[in-house]
Amino acid sequence: MALTALKVKNAKPGRYVDGRGLCLFVKESGSRSWVLRMQHNGRRRDYGLGSALDVTLTEARDAAAALRRQVRAGIDPVAERRKSRKVVPGFEMAARECYEALKDGWKNQNYRNWISSMENHVFPLIGRKPVDQVDSTHVVEVLAPIWLDIPDTARKILQRIGAVLDFAHIKGWREEEAALRSVRKGLPRQTDKVEHFKAMPYADIPAFMKELATASLTTGRDALRFTIYNAVRSSETRKAVWTEIDLDNAIWTIPGKRMKAKETHVVPLSNAAVSILCRRWKLRTSDDGLIFSNNGEKPISDMTMTKLLRDAGIKGATVHGFRSAFTDWAAEKTDFPKEVADKALAHKLSNQVEAAYRRTDFLDKRRQLMAKWAGYLDC
Repeated sequence: MALTALKVKNAKPGRYVDGRGLCLFVKESGSRSWVLRMQHNGRRRDYGLGSALDVTLTEARDAAAALRRQVRAGIDPVAERRKSRKVVPGFEMAARECYEALKDGWKNQNYRNWISSMENHVFPLIGRKPVDQVDSTHVVEVLAPIWLDIPDTARKILQRIGAVLDFAHIKGWREEEAALRSVRKGLPRQTDKVEHFKAMPYADIPAFMKELATASLTTGRDALRFTIYNAVRSSETRKAVWTEIDLDNAIWTIPGKRMKAKETHVVPLSNAAVSILCRRWKLRTSDDGLIFSNNGEKPISDMTMTKLLRDAGIKGATVHGFRSAFTDWAAEKTDFPKEVADKALAHKLSNQVEAAYRRTDFLDKRRQLMAKWAGYLDC
Protein backbone atom coordinates (compact mmCIF):
# COMPACT_ATOMS: atom_id res chain seq x y z
CA MET A 1 0.00 0.00 0.00
CA ALA A 2 1.07 3.55 -0.65
CA LEU A 3 2.67 5.41 2.18
CA THR A 4 1.05 8.17 4.17
CA ALA A 5 2.61 11.06 6.05
CA LEU A 6 1.77 9.33 9.34
CA LYS A 7 3.37 6.04 8.25
CA VAL A 8 6.50 7.93 7.23
CA LYS A 9 6.66 9.61 10.62
CA ASN A 10 6.16 6.41 12.65
CA ALA A 11 8.09 3.95 10.44
CA LYS A 12 10.40 1.51 12.24
CA PRO A 13 13.80 0.46 10.80
CA GLY A 14 13.29 -1.19 7.42
CA ARG A 15 12.38 -0.55 3.77
CA TYR A 16 8.93 0.78 2.82
CA VAL A 17 7.64 0.92 -0.76
CA ASP A 18 5.40 3.79 -1.83
CA GLY A 19 5.02 2.64 -5.44
CA ARG A 20 6.69 2.93 -8.85
CA GLY A 21 10.11 2.49 -7.29
CA LEU A 22 9.86 5.18 -4.59
CA CYS A 23 11.03 3.77 -1.25
CA LEU A 24 11.59 4.98 2.30
CA PHE A 25 14.66 3.55 4.06
CA VAL A 26 14.80 3.77 7.84
CA LYS A 27 18.03 2.84 9.63
CA GLU A 28 18.49 1.55 13.17
CA SER A 29 19.80 4.98 14.11
CA GLY A 30 16.40 6.43 13.21
CA SER A 31 17.62 8.32 10.10
CA ARG A 32 15.25 7.96 7.19
CA SER A 33 15.77 8.78 3.51
CA TRP A 34 13.99 8.64 0.17
CA VAL A 35 15.33 6.52 -2.71
CA LEU A 36 13.95 6.04 -6.20
CA ARG A 37 14.86 2.66 -7.71
CA MET A 38 14.50 2.25 -11.48
CA GLN A 39 16.02 0.77 -14.58
CA HIS A 40 18.34 2.97 -16.67
CA ASN A 41 20.20 1.74 -19.76
CA GLY A 42 19.48 -1.86 -18.86
CA ARG A 43 20.64 -1.79 -15.24
CA ARG A 44 19.03 -0.99 -11.92
CA ARG A 45 20.06 2.26 -10.30
CA ASP A 46 19.12 3.95 -7.03
CA TYR A 47 18.67 7.73 -6.95
CA GLY A 48 18.75 9.43 -3.55
CA LEU A 49 16.06 12.07 -3.03
CA GLY A 50 17.10 13.38 0.36
CA SER A 51 16.27 12.89 4.03
CA ALA A 52 12.67 12.28 5.01
CA LEU A 53 13.20 14.85 7.77
CA ASP A 54 13.66 17.52 5.10
CA VAL A 55 11.67 16.15 2.16
CA THR A 56 7.97 15.43 2.67
CA LEU A 57 6.17 12.48 1.07
CA THR A 58 4.55 14.77 -1.47
CA GLU A 59 7.89 16.39 -2.35
CA ALA A 60 9.53 12.97 -2.70
CA ARG A 61 6.76 11.85 -5.09
CA ASP A 62 7.18 15.01 -7.14
CA ALA A 63 10.98 14.54 -7.27
CA ALA A 64 10.54 10.90 -8.29
CA ALA A 65 8.16 11.88 -11.09
CA ALA A 66 10.64 14.47 -12.34
CA LEU A 67 13.45 11.89 -12.38
CA ARG A 68 11.27 9.42 -14.33
CA ARG A 69 10.60 12.10 -16.95
CA GLN A 70 14.34 12.76 -17.30
CA VAL A 71 15.09 9.07 -17.81
CA ARG A 72 12.33 8.73 -20.43
CA ALA A 73 13.88 11.71 -22.24
CA GLY A 74 17.26 9.95 -22.34
CA ILE A 75 18.85 12.15 -19.67
CA ASP A 76 21.12 10.66 -17.05
CA PRO A 77 20.02 12.23 -13.73
CA VAL A 78 23.32 11.37 -12.00
CA ALA A 79 25.33 13.05 -14.74
CA GLU A 80 23.06 16.09 -14.59
CA ARG A 81 23.54 16.36 -10.84
CA ARG A 82 27.31 16.04 -11.24
CA LYS A 83 27.23 18.75 -13.89
CA SER A 84 25.24 21.09 -11.66
CA ARG A 85 27.84 20.69 -8.90
CA LYS A 86 30.80 21.21 -11.26
CA VAL A 87 32.50 24.60 -11.09
CA VAL A 88 33.41 25.81 -14.59
CA PRO A 89 36.19 28.43 -14.66
CA GLY A 90 36.23 31.50 -16.86
CA PHE A 91 38.22 31.43 -20.11
CA GLU A 92 41.12 33.38 -18.61
CA MET A 93 41.51 31.02 -15.67
CA ALA A 94 41.32 28.01 -18.02
CA ALA A 95 43.88 29.59 -20.36
CA ARG A 96 46.35 30.27 -17.57
CA GLU A 97 46.02 26.70 -16.28
CA CYS A 98 46.50 25.43 -19.85
CA TYR A 99 49.59 27.64 -20.17
CA GLU A 100 51.12 26.25 -16.97
CA ALA A 101 50.44 22.68 -18.09
CA LEU A 102 51.97 23.05 -21.57
CA LYS A 103 54.77 25.63 -21.29
CA ASP A 104 57.54 23.22 -20.28
CA GLY A 105 57.51 21.83 -23.81
CA TRP A 106 57.97 25.23 -25.49
CA LYS A 107 60.96 27.35 -26.37
CA ASN A 108 61.62 30.15 -23.88
CA GLN A 109 60.45 32.86 -26.28
CA ASN A 110 57.04 31.20 -26.61
CA TYR A 111 56.44 31.54 -22.85
CA ARG A 112 55.99 35.30 -23.15
CA ASN A 113 54.38 35.36 -26.59
CA TRP A 114 51.67 32.82 -25.75
CA ILE A 115 50.33 34.42 -22.60
CA SER A 116 50.94 38.05 -23.63
CA SER A 117 48.90 37.62 -26.82
CA MET A 118 46.03 36.33 -24.68
CA GLU A 119 46.35 39.23 -22.24
CA ASN A 120 46.41 41.80 -25.02
CA HIS A 121 43.73 40.50 -27.36
CA VAL A 122 41.59 37.78 -25.75
CA PHE A 123 41.13 38.17 -21.99
CA PRO A 124 39.67 41.72 -22.20
CA LEU A 125 36.84 40.38 -24.40
CA ILE A 126 36.05 36.83 -23.19
CA GLY A 127 38.30 36.32 -20.17
CA ARG A 128 35.41 36.20 -17.69
CA LYS A 129 33.07 34.10 -19.85
CA PRO A 130 32.72 30.50 -18.57
CA VAL A 131 34.95 28.38 -20.78
CA ASP A 132 32.12 25.98 -21.60
CA GLN A 133 30.15 28.85 -23.12
CA VAL A 134 32.85 30.07 -25.50
CA ASP A 135 31.94 29.18 -29.07
CA SER A 136 33.01 30.10 -32.60
CA THR A 137 30.94 33.29 -32.51
CA HIS A 138 32.90 34.61 -29.55
CA VAL A 139 36.18 33.66 -31.21
CA VAL A 140 35.22 35.61 -34.34
CA GLU A 141 34.48 38.65 -32.16
CA VAL A 142 37.96 38.36 -30.63
CA LEU A 143 39.77 37.99 -33.95
CA ALA A 144 37.84 40.44 -36.12
CA PRO A 145 39.67 43.60 -34.90
CA ILE A 146 43.14 42.12 -35.57
CA TRP A 147 42.54 39.61 -38.39
CA LEU A 148 43.76 41.92 -41.17
CA ASP A 149 46.00 44.27 -39.17
CA ILE A 150 48.26 41.62 -37.61
CA PRO A 151 47.34 38.46 -39.53
CA ASP A 152 50.17 36.23 -38.33
CA THR A 153 49.45 37.01 -34.68
CA ALA A 154 45.71 36.55 -35.26
CA ARG A 155 46.24 33.07 -36.71
CA LYS A 156 48.41 32.11 -33.75
CA ILE A 157 45.76 33.37 -31.33
CA LEU A 158 43.15 31.24 -33.11
CA GLN A 159 45.36 28.18 -32.56
CA ARG A 160 45.93 29.11 -28.92
CA ILE A 161 42.21 29.57 -28.23
CA GLY A 162 41.63 26.14 -29.76
CA ALA A 163 44.29 24.67 -27.46
CA VAL A 164 42.59 26.20 -24.41
CA LEU A 165 39.17 24.85 -25.39
CA ASP A 166 40.59 21.37 -26.03
CA PHE A 167 42.33 21.53 -22.65
CA ALA A 168 39.01 22.51 -21.05
CA HIS A 169 37.36 19.48 -22.65
CA ILE A 170 40.05 17.17 -21.25
CA LYS A 171 39.58 18.72 -17.79
CA GLY A 172 35.85 18.07 -17.96
CA TRP A 173 34.87 21.75 -18.17
CA ARG A 174 33.39 21.36 -21.65
CA GLU A 175 31.16 18.54 -22.84
CA GLU A 176 32.58 18.50 -26.37
CA GLU A 177 35.85 19.30 -28.11
CA ALA A 178 36.24 22.71 -29.71
CA ALA A 179 34.95 23.07 -33.27
CA LEU A 180 36.57 26.22 -34.65
CA ARG A 181 36.83 25.28 -38.33
CA SER A 182 33.99 27.66 -39.17
CA VAL A 183 35.73 30.67 -37.60
CA ARG A 184 37.65 31.59 -40.76
CA LYS A 185 34.38 31.62 -42.72
CA GLY A 186 33.23 34.48 -40.53
CA LEU A 187 36.34 36.56 -41.22
CA PRO A 188 37.66 38.26 -44.38
CA ARG A 189 40.32 36.54 -46.43
CA GLN A 190 43.83 37.44 -45.36
CA THR A 191 46.14 38.62 -48.11
CA ASP A 192 49.31 39.09 -46.09
CA LYS A 193 52.58 38.11 -47.73
CA VAL A 194 55.53 36.55 -45.95
CA GLU A 195 57.88 39.27 -44.71
CA HIS A 196 61.47 38.18 -45.22
CA PHE A 197 64.32 39.66 -43.21
CA LYS A 198 65.71 42.61 -45.12
CA ALA A 199 69.22 41.94 -46.33
CA MET A 200 72.15 44.03 -47.42
CA PRO A 201 73.04 43.18 -51.06
CA TYR A 202 75.97 40.78 -50.99
CA ALA A 203 77.96 43.12 -53.26
CA ASP A 204 77.95 45.76 -50.47
CA ILE A 205 79.10 43.47 -47.67
CA PRO A 206 82.90 43.47 -48.34
CA ALA A 207 83.05 47.26 -47.89
CA PHE A 208 81.04 46.99 -44.69
CA MET A 209 83.31 44.20 -43.38
CA LYS A 210 86.36 46.37 -44.08
CA GLU A 211 84.75 49.20 -42.14
CA LEU A 212 84.16 46.88 -39.18
CA ALA A 213 87.71 45.53 -39.28
CA THR A 214 89.38 48.95 -39.39
CA ALA A 215 87.26 50.50 -36.63
CA SER A 216 88.20 50.08 -32.97
CA LEU A 217 87.76 46.43 -32.07
CA THR A 218 84.90 45.74 -29.68
CA THR A 219 83.03 42.66 -28.54
CA GLY A 220 80.05 43.69 -30.65
CA ARG A 221 82.14 44.16 -33.83
CA ASP A 222 83.88 40.83 -33.28
CA ALA A 223 80.51 39.13 -32.83
CA LEU A 224 79.01 40.70 -35.95
CA ARG A 225 82.01 39.82 -38.15
CA PHE A 226 81.99 36.24 -36.77
CA THR A 227 78.26 35.98 -37.47
CA ILE A 228 78.69 37.13 -41.07
CA TYR A 229 81.71 34.91 -41.78
CA ASN A 230 79.79 31.84 -40.61
CA ALA A 231 76.32 32.83 -41.92
CA VAL A 232 74.79 31.86 -38.57
CA ARG A 233 71.97 33.36 -36.54
CA SER A 234 72.89 36.13 -34.12
CA SER A 235 71.75 34.12 -31.08
CA GLU A 236 74.07 31.27 -32.04
CA THR A 237 77.01 33.69 -31.92
CA ARG A 238 75.92 35.58 -28.81
CA LYS A 239 75.57 32.42 -26.73
CA ALA A 240 78.59 30.56 -28.09
CA VAL A 241 80.95 29.21 -25.40
CA TRP A 242 84.57 28.11 -25.63
CA THR A 243 83.73 24.44 -25.02
CA GLU A 244 81.95 24.39 -28.41
CA ILE A 245 85.13 25.40 -30.25
CA ASP A 246 87.85 23.08 -31.57
CA LEU A 247 90.52 25.50 -32.74
CA ASP A 248 92.96 22.76 -33.76
CA ASN A 249 90.49 21.40 -36.31
CA ALA A 250 88.74 24.71 -36.99
CA ILE A 251 85.33 23.32 -35.99
CA TRP A 252 82.48 24.95 -34.08
CA THR A 253 79.90 22.46 -32.81
CA ILE A 254 76.63 24.11 -31.81
CA PRO A 255 74.49 21.80 -29.63
CA GLY A 256 70.96 21.03 -30.76
CA LYS A 257 69.39 22.80 -27.79
CA ARG A 258 70.68 26.11 -29.17
CA MET A 259 69.60 25.49 -32.75
CA LYS A 260 66.23 26.39 -34.24
CA ALA A 261 65.80 22.88 -35.67
CA LYS A 262 66.98 21.32 -32.36
CA GLU A 263 69.72 19.39 -34.20
CA THR A 264 73.46 19.71 -33.58
CA HIS A 265 75.13 21.87 -36.22
CA VAL A 266 78.83 21.61 -37.09
CA VAL A 267 80.35 24.77 -38.57
CA PRO A 268 83.68 24.56 -40.46
CA LEU A 269 85.55 27.73 -39.52
CA SER A 270 87.39 29.79 -42.12
CA ASN A 271 90.80 31.26 -41.34
CA ALA A 272 89.16 34.66 -40.87
CA ALA A 273 86.72 33.24 -38.29
CA VAL A 274 89.54 31.41 -36.49
CA SER A 275 91.54 34.65 -36.36
CA ILE A 276 88.70 36.36 -34.49
CA LEU A 277 88.52 33.46 -32.03
CA CYS A 278 92.26 33.54 -31.40
CA ARG A 279 92.04 37.19 -30.48
CA ARG A 280 89.01 36.59 -28.27
CA TRP A 281 90.85 33.70 -26.56
CA LYS A 282 93.46 36.11 -25.29
CA LEU A 283 90.70 38.25 -23.78
CA ARG A 284 88.77 35.38 -22.17
CA THR A 285 87.87 35.38 -18.47
CA SER A 286 87.54 31.57 -18.33
CA ASP A 287 88.12 28.55 -20.57
CA ASP A 288 84.45 27.61 -20.68
CA GLY A 289 82.65 30.97 -20.61
CA LEU A 290 80.91 32.94 -23.33
CA ILE A 291 83.12 33.96 -26.23
CA PHE A 292 81.42 37.23 -27.08
CA SER A 293 80.94 38.72 -23.65
CA ASN A 294 82.65 41.34 -21.55
CA ASN A 295 82.72 39.14 -18.46
CA GLY A 296 82.31 35.64 -19.89
CA GLU A 297 78.95 35.17 -18.17
CA LYS A 298 76.45 37.57 -19.69
CA PRO A 299 75.95 37.52 -23.50
CA ILE A 300 75.83 40.77 -25.42
CA SER A 301 72.38 42.13 -26.17
CA ASP A 302 70.63 41.04 -29.36
CA MET A 303 70.51 44.75 -30.25
CA THR A 304 74.29 45.24 -30.04
CA MET A 305 74.94 44.00 -33.57
CA THR A 306 71.87 45.75 -34.96
CA LYS A 307 73.12 49.04 -33.50
CA LEU A 308 76.37 48.65 -35.45
CA LEU A 309 74.33 48.55 -38.65
CA ARG A 310 72.40 51.66 -37.66
CA ASP A 311 75.57 53.51 -36.59
CA ALA A 312 77.03 52.78 -40.02
CA GLY A 313 74.03 54.45 -41.61
CA ILE A 314 72.62 51.18 -42.96
CA LYS A 315 68.85 51.38 -42.83
CA GLY A 316 66.43 48.51 -43.18
CA ALA A 317 68.95 45.66 -43.31
CA THR A 318 69.01 43.17 -40.44
CA VAL A 319 71.70 40.95 -38.97
CA HIS A 320 69.65 37.89 -39.93
CA GLY A 321 69.58 39.22 -43.49
CA PHE A 322 73.27 38.38 -43.95
CA ARG A 323 72.20 34.74 -44.18
CA SER A 324 70.00 35.64 -47.13
CA ALA A 325 72.86 37.58 -48.70
CA PHE A 326 75.08 34.51 -48.29
CA THR A 327 72.45 32.39 -50.07
CA ASP A 328 72.27 34.85 -52.97
CA TRP A 329 76.07 35.00 -53.24
CA ALA A 330 76.43 31.20 -53.21
CA ALA A 331 73.78 30.84 -55.93
CA GLU A 332 75.11 33.56 -58.21
CA LYS A 333 78.87 33.51 -57.65
CA THR A 334 79.72 29.85 -56.97
CA ASP A 335 79.10 26.41 -58.45
CA PHE A 336 78.32 24.78 -55.13
CA PRO A 337 75.01 22.86 -55.09
CA LYS A 338 72.10 24.48 -53.25
CA GLU A 339 72.11 21.57 -50.78
CA VAL A 340 75.58 22.56 -49.57
CA ALA A 341 74.55 26.17 -48.96
CA ASP A 342 71.36 25.00 -47.22
CA LYS A 343 73.41 22.74 -44.96
CA ALA A 344 75.72 25.65 -44.15
CA LEU A 345 72.65 27.56 -42.98
CA ALA A 346 71.40 24.52 -40.97
CA HIS A 347 68.18 24.48 -42.97
CA LYS A 348 66.06 21.35 -42.61
CA LEU A 349 64.84 19.63 -45.76
CA SER A 350 61.07 20.00 -46.06
CA ASN A 351 60.84 16.62 -47.82
CA GLN A 352 61.12 14.07 -45.01
CA VAL A 353 61.85 11.17 -47.36
CA GLU A 354 64.69 13.08 -49.00
CA ALA A 355 66.01 14.09 -45.59
CA ALA A 356 66.04 10.45 -44.45
CA TYR A 357 68.22 9.39 -47.36
CA ARG A 358 70.52 12.41 -47.46
CA ARG A 359 72.50 11.84 -44.29
CA THR A 360 75.73 13.59 -45.32
CA ASP A 361 76.53 16.98 -43.79
CA PHE A 362 78.77 18.02 -46.73
CA LEU A 363 81.44 19.05 -44.22
CA ASP A 364 84.36 19.09 -46.69
CA LYS A 365 82.38 20.97 -49.31
CA ARG A 366 81.06 23.38 -46.72
CA ARG A 367 84.61 24.07 -45.53
CA GLN A 368 85.51 25.03 -49.10
CA LEU A 369 82.35 27.14 -49.42
CA MET A 370 82.93 29.05 -46.19
CA ALA A 371 86.58 29.68 -47.08
CA LYS A 372 85.48 31.10 -50.40
CA TRP A 373 82.84 33.26 -48.69
CA ALA A 374 85.43 34.63 -46.26
CA GLY A 375 87.78 35.36 -49.16
CA TYR A 376 85.00 37.23 -50.95
CA LEU A 377 84.20 39.29 -47.84
CA ASP A 378 87.82 40.27 -47.35
CA CYS A 379 88.60 41.10 -50.98
